[in-house]
Amino acid sequence: MAPDPNGASGSGTKDEAAAKTPAKDPKKKDEKKDEDLSEEDLALKQQLELYVERVQDPDPGLQKIALESMRQEIRTSTSSMTSVPKPLKFLRPHYGTLKNYYETMADSELKKLLADILSVLALTMSAEGERESLMYRLVGSEGDIGSWGHEYVRNLAGEISQEYAKRQSEESQIEDLMELVQQIVAFHMKHNAEPEAVDLLMEVEDLDLLIEHVDKTNFKRTCLYLTSAAKYLPGPDDLLVLDIAYMIYIKYEEYPNALQIALFLDNMQYVRQVFTSCEDMLRRKQFCYIIARHGITFELDEDIFTDDDDREALQDIINNSKLSEGYLTLARDIEVMEPKSPEDIYKAHLLDGRASAGASVDSARQNLAATFVNAFVNAGFGQDKLMTVPSDSSSGGSSGNWLFKNKEHGKASAAASLGMILLWDVDTGLSLLDKYFHSNDNHVISGALLGVGIVNCGVKGDCDPALALLADYVGKEDPSIRIGAIMGLGLSYAGSQHEQIRSRLSPILNDAKAPLDVIAFSAISLGLIYVGSCNEEVAQAIIFSLMDRSESELAEPLTRLLPLGLGLLYLGKQESVEATAEVSKTFNEKIRKYCDMTLLSCAYAGTGNVLKVQNLLGHCAQHLEKGETHQGAAVIGIAMVAMAEELGLEMAIRSLEHLLQYGEQNIRRAVPLALGLLCISNPKVNVMDTLSRLSHDTDSEVAMAAVISLGLIGAGTNNARIAGMLRNLSSYYYKDASLLFCVRIAQGLVHLGKGLLTLNPYHSDRFLLSPNALGGLVTILHACLDIKAIVLGKYHYVLYFFVLAMQPRMLMTVDENLKPLTVPVRVGQAVDVVGQAGRPKTITGFQTHSTPVLLAAGDRAELATEKYIPLSPILEGFVILQENPEYRDDQ
Repeated sequence: MAPDPNGASGSGTKDEAAAKTPAKDPKKKDEKKDEDLSEEDLALKQQLELYVERVQDPDPGLQKIALESMRQEIRTSTSSMTSVPKPLKFLRPHYGTLKNYYETMADSELKKLLADILSVLALTMSAEGERESLMYRLVGSEGDIGSWGHEYVRNLAGEISQEYAKRQSEESQIEDLMELVQQIVAFHMKHNAEPEAVDLLMEVEDLDLLIEHVDKTNFKRTCLYLTSAAKYLPGPDDLLVLDIAYMIYIKYEEYPNALQIALFLDNMQYVRQVFTSCEDMLRRKQFCYIIARHGITFELDEDIFTDDDDREALQDIINNSKLSEGYLTLARDIEVMEPKSPEDIYKAHLLDGRASAGASVDSARQNLAATFVNAFVNAGFGQDKLMTVPSDSSSGGSSGNWLFKNKEHGKASAAASLGMILLWDVDTGLSLLDKYFHSNDNHVISGALLGVGIVNCGVKGDCDPALALLADYVGKEDPSIRIGAIMGLGLSYAGSQHEQIRSRLSPILNDAKAPLDVIAFSAISLGLIYVGSCNEEVAQAIIFSLMDRSESELAEPLTRLLPLGLGLLYLGKQESVEATAEVSKTFNEKIRKYCDMTLLSCAYAGTGNVLKVQNLLGHCAQHLEKGETHQGAAVIGIAMVAMAEELGLEMAIRSLEHLLQYGEQNIRRAVPLALGLLCISNPKVNVMDTLSRLSHDTDSEVAMAAVISLGLIGAGTNNARIAGMLRNLSSYYYKDASLLFCVRIAQGLVHLGKGLLTLNPYHSDRFLLSPNALGGLVTILHACLDIKAIVLGKYHYVLYFFVLAMQPRMLMTVDENLKPLTVPVRVGQAVDVVGQAGRPKTITGFQTHSTPVLLAAGDRAELATEKYIPLSPILEGFVILQENPEYRDDQ
């Protein structure tokens, strides 16, 4: 009689440690060991030894009974895998004997039974790399694989992936392996081990199998693992994995997730398919909100919608026409509607005497700084204390007064700041900017044109007001007017791939008479309008323009915007850039390397591609003569590529620390900017300290970059510690007008939108990267590589490119009629729950607020009530709530 099976699977004895090495016991040690065993174990050991002898008996009947009993023993004990099960342990010395006997047996059912047992014994016995377990499994009986326990299945999966790789290299048959893979995947999916099933299928390059094996209970966890793993896979595998996830989501009608993957892949066919697959009008409205937040242009056509009214309602959401309204609702709810003046931000009264004394004099540079601070802080609120104050009848409008406290090109930025204050509110914005169009000062007109672009940024109208107003000014004589119009078009049509604008701007690039600055801004605007589109014609125009530049022009600071415009066309498009990169090798050597670095960093931006980061680091490691500009672009490139996921981000921050210690000056000037991009609107303490140290650097350009970056990492967070640092810097640099200007800009950024806005280009739980936002940020960073010439020169209005990345960092819940709805939500730090067992909590350290609420970097929200069902799985931006039909009030 076999002993109690439960006894057999009890905890291991002292012999556990020796379990992995084959037993070579002399007799004496054996006897001593027998004394240690309990009676139960001893009986089991003798029983098994008896079976081993019986298996070698010539009588097949006896053999069969012995094999069946042995199998029974092993099966009942493999259920727990905390230690090596007893039967496996006692059978170890006989593994060789059984193997040898197996070789002599004739083919029969019994031989298959023995193969099964050997396959399980090989789990602990076979030598590394022999893959005996798999070999015996393939010749054994076709029984249920799971009955031998999890550990056995996992071991097999590991051996299959090695065997598969070997057979692929020898190009031999793999059908028998694939049958086994089918069984293993089915087993894993049944037993909540989705990640292991996915890993095995990736190893054998057959992810399509997954679609048949997922079901309603496990598809979400499977897809979560797929989308998270995609970040760490080399191309083209990463896109393939996301494709599979997309198909699974569509199959189970989880449309919002499918839409996010479609947007990540930038695949408009898929976006259309999501709309056509889902009939529900409310859910379609939610899709529109997701697309609007991502900031791409998407036209709904008759194929998707037969009903015109429905189509217009949805197109309105995609066009973001309600963004201003939602943002102001948030501001009223948080009670920050009161306009703020730059003085409220500087808080000079908190400093000791010397700094505040110097500020009483009106200097043009300080007024210009105040213009920007005022624009950033009151962005989108529609009212401020400098530009929109109600006019006295006598003075003829005091907004004119502030405007004329700025000199020449300063007036352009002042006029444009009105656009920033009325951000997203197109009608009011255009009517208030109108008066500047009749000015007889070209700089004011230029600023008004730029203001029109800013007001329309991210909001699309039915009648294209920006194009109608700006198009005629593109061909004017005055370069400043032309730049205002060109930059305005770039801001308002970013990402729209608008043909009419291309036909207006392309000729400028190859116009021999056009000044360099007009050409440079045309290249950037075209890059933004066609961001990530790989458009051949625009690329050609910019390439020819670069080839036409003379030696002296190539040395100009603004020339660096031409390669950047070219790079933006390929933003995040990886291999598609290669042909253009080849062409760039023929450029003049002054610009060639800069162009290479820019193209590489743009093409792989947001991919987290480790090899490209190494490549860029390699370029930064060289010590070159003075005057090399391309290393700065490479440093920013490292940040662009590595910002994709948390792990790469931390590693990049560490690498940048090394560059600071060993790099030349031109590299040190770029490092703060790269740190600023990596932690944008996310003030990490270690980065904050590094930047604080660099803001007192002996090289003034390093200090300026560090100060601007302090503004970037704190953008829109109202971070008190950064605000304090900047106040101290403003008193430290009170005599240095240039650095003081940078400090003011940074102060404006920290209080961006009174703390309601973010500059982070990532959204939807850091999954999607908005190309327009990244394009705008990168343009500013490249301009900041030469702060003195561009930002502190007469091109300070490049700072308005920030508007492309400005988004409310809010969660606004709306009801079925899209009216704001107040519900309790829990907001806390997001927790990564990929591949964890059970239903782990997705946020930690939460507080409960009622909507609308602000979300900081790394925060996640979830509804704290069962009364409503959100139509989007990620609570960010606008989320439509549907009443839960099963909800019962307890009252």
